[in-house]
Amino acid sequence: MRSKKPYTNATFTKRVDHEAGRHRPARAASEPAVCEDCGAVYESRRWTAPNSASGDQQQKHWRPQHLTVCPACVQQQSGEPRGFVYLDGAFFVTHHEEIEQLLKNESERAAEDNPLARIMEWKRGDTHKLTVTTTTEHLAQRLGHALEKAFGGTVHYDFSHENKLARVSWQRE
Repeated sequence: MRSKKPYTNATFTKRVDHEAGRHRPARAASEPAVCEDCGAVYESRRWTAPNSASGDQQQKHWRPQHLTVCPACVQQQSGEPRGFVYLDGAFFVTHHEEIEQLLKNESERAAEDNPLARIMEWKRGDTHKLTVTTTTEHLAQRLGHALEKAFGGTVHYDFSHENKLARVSWQRE
């Protein structure tokens, strides 16, 4: 029997990622694996920092490590960012060294939890004073929160409905 509703659940259902998970590998890497570029370690289905002590005692049986390239290094090589942080305003011009150091420190703290979250590129431009590209949308959001907390100003977050992409704009006059 046909419903009299002018809409259905399918009307409002959105497909989050039109790339059909292209950012994910087809299969999980064999464990343990080590990234040959950055040294990140993959074990227990999780990437950890190379000097992290959390994964040292987990392996009960020793297995040789496979050399591979982690998803963040692949993403940096292909040049496909997942986050953009735009910095603008007169305050940035006078305090750019402090702001850039804050962003570097915050990205290092984020890498302790997730070594795949990295800053890809620092680009000075005409429309924005500085554009920072990141490997994850969460790192871009985290950098925006850190800027707002430390220096004030206005932050605008814009997330893509189609792909995994975040644009964060910070400005202070």
